[in-house]
Amino acid sequence: MYKRFYNFDLSDEVLNALSEMGFEKPTPIQESAVPPAMEGLDIIGQAQTGTGKTAAFGIPIIEKGKRGKVPYAIILAPTRELAVQVAQELNKIGKNKGILSVPIYGGQSIDRQIRSLKKGVDVVVGTPGRVLDHIRRKTLNLKNIQTLVLDEADEMLNMGFIDDIETILKEIPTERQTLLFSATMPKEIMRIATRYMNNPKKVAVDAKNMIVLKIKQVFYEVREEYKIKALTRLLDVEDPSLTLVFCHTKREVDEVSGKLQQMGYYAGAIHGDFTQSHRDEMMDKFKKGDIEILVATDVAARGLDITDVSHVVNYSIPQNPDSYIHRIGRTGRAGKSGIAITFVTPREYRQLRLIERSAKTRIEKAKLPTRDEVRRAREQEILDEIDDIIKDENHSGYLAMVDELSNRYSQRDIAASALSLIFSDMETDEEDEVGVSDISSAKNYVRLFMTVGKRDRVKVADIVKSIASGANIPGKKIGNIALFDKFSFVEVPHDLADRVISSVDNSVLNGRKIRVQPARAKKSVALDSVRAV
Repeated sequence: MYKRFYNFDLSDEVLNALSEMGFEKPTPIQESAVPPAMEGLDIIGQAQTGTGKTAAFGIPIIEKGKRGKVPYAIILAPTRELAVQVAQELNKIGKNKGILSVPIYGGQSIDRQIRSLKKGVDVVVGTPGRVLDHIRRKTLNLKNIQTLVLDEADEMLNMGFIDDIETILKEIPTERQTLLFSATMPKEIMRIATRYMNNPKKVAVDAKNMIVLKIKQVFYEVREEYKIKALTRLLDVEDPSLTLVFCHTKREVDEVSGKLQQMGYYAGAIHGDFTQSHRDEMMDKFKKGDIEILVATDVAARGLDITDVSHVVNYSIPQNPDSYIHRIGRTGRAGKSGIAITFVTPREYRQLRLIERSAKTRIEKAKLPTRDEVRRAREQEILDEIDDIIKDENHSGYLAMVDELSNRYSQRDIAASALSLIFSDMETDEEDEVGVSDISSAKNYVRLFMTVGKRDRVKVADIVKSIASGANIPGKKIGNIALFDKFSFVEVPHDLADRVISSVDNSVLNGRKIRVQPARAKKSVALDSVRAV
């Protein structure tokens, strides 16, 4: 019945705004929720992120609202990121009607928020803690609230906001419309609905159909100590656009992101110990593709809405089925397909089956890529890069060198020799079984810091050559090398570290004088690496 937005009997201002936003037809949750919301009914909507639920409550709020000096609608969201995204979308929907939505949240200057509220806003989108703060300061007037939205209610429950929400509800007129949206419906959420909502209409998106149809779900049985090896194999073979990796703890986030950076992957990290400005910076880089892998805890990634996340990796299996739904919902967004990968240790099979039953889905067991598959994927990547270089004519500066070599060798031998130099830096696991201990964790290796990086046009082979020739040690004894923009990390045998430092420190590489010294503790190094990406 509601196959187009004009079937909702919306104003031209809202229809034009939706068209400019690229919306063509309503999503299932919008088809179910918009009509009763337009009638003023209370609604309980069960839908996970990525289903279009923001517009499901945003369209009625904007359509029924009028510009004023105090807010007529308030939306409570669990995180700063979600509050900002909801406010942005509502401002797009309401721009032709002049409806102004403002996010308020912790971590931003409260004085700036007070000034915004004094100027007059129509819709407030806020986190419960900061909304409560404004209420206590009497800087937020809720006496004219006609519509209240609880967005991602189960997440607010998990984060301990229920008491704050109930306090806020007491400040809002009882004669109002209440819209509650949640991916799952635990008992505490239903208690809130029963107590504070008026005969709500229930609408839902079939979680099973949505998850199974849009997201390919697989799991790999991996022992704990081999997870990083399994992750890098998958990254190399599947070559995802953007990957979100979930870990249980902040320490695990630091360890995983640090190891990925050491191996040369463009990875970043976010968790609760990082400042809000750092988290904003990482999120911005992830959206732009400046970092391709974001390692995060569940709390830090809440509210994340990026349409190009192709892979979600549960590095640690979710601790409850609800977390699984929320995690994998970060991919397969805006109608795109996605892949959800879960690492499962032999002891975690019971937890996996519990997730399958609760999410009403089937997670297929898959086999990790072999060493040969990884090598073929890396070779194909190099071939594609060479193809691009030739097409863009970025190789012309080396033609004279090739002409000189052609007097002595065949073109075939020259090309093969050049490729051998490239592939010598791409050694894969020595054994096919995932779980070969990483050289970076070997006790007889130490990590050195070098003040030279990608901006100096330095390659891994250059560093190997400078250390091997300068310190007179075999190149094969040099461990992992991680190149960043302005600096690098290199691992060398413990008994040769002093010789490498004394031989290479203050030497010249690619025309630049470099310094070499022992790297600092891994935690601080990981933070430096994240900032440098």
